[in-house]
Amino acid sequence: MTRNTADTDTDVDSDTDWDRGDHGRFARIETAHDDPAVVAAAIAPDNTADVDTKGVESDGVVRTRIRRETTGGLQSTVDDYVVNVIVAEQVSGIASTDRIRHETDANDTHHE
Repeated sequence: MTRNTADTDTDVDSDTDWDRGDHGRFARIETAHDDPAVVAAAIAPDNTADVDTKGVESDGVVRTRIRRETTGGLQSTVDDYVVNVIVAEQVSGIASTDRIRHETDANDTHHE
C-alpha cells in the first residue's frame, strides 16, 4: 500500500448520495494498492449493509464508507475492515509474485 487515509465525521452533506439512516457515526477510508481491483474484489464479500466499497478509481485507490450507530461499533468495523484490506494486499502480492514466477517458467525454453 502506498497511501492510506481515513476520515471520520458526522457531516451528512459530504456523502449525500449514501443514505446514512439513523447511523450517527461515519468513516471514509481510501487505500492505494499496486493491484486495487484484486484488493477491492477480495474485500467485497465481507461488506455488510453498513460498509460500502465504491470500487476502484482510475487512480488506483479503493474508496470505502462505513456507517455505524455508535463510536465503538464504528471503531470495531473499521478495525475489521483494515485487517481485511491488509490480508487482501498480502494475498494480492503473493498471487502476483506466483503468477510472474509461473509465467517465467512457462517462457523458459532452456532445458537441461
